[in-house]
Amino acid sequence: MAHPAILRNLVEQYETLRVLDAEQGTHTSRQRLEDVSYTLCVSTGTRQVADALAVAKRQLAAAPRVQDATNRVRGAANAVPAADSEVRLTA
Repeated sequence: MAHPAILRNLVEQYETLRVLDAEQGTHTSRQRLEDVSYTLCVSTGTRQVADALAVAKRQLAAAPRVQDATNRVRGAANAVPAADSEVRLTA
């Protein structure tokens, strides 16, 4: 399963490139769209772009809950003592 930030970026790139390809229709725009489509499919374990987008949207919908939990754990681990608290270093 792709990291939510990467997956979100791929979906955004796909949507942008789809519009760009529709407007320009150049070989370059088509190739870029195909590359992102392929990467999106690989990242979601699918073979069709429509399926990849559906899987990505489901994963991203669940991502805030996972991300919130991750942030809480990281926040607790990286907590800095208050300036007026006493810190003792021990060996």
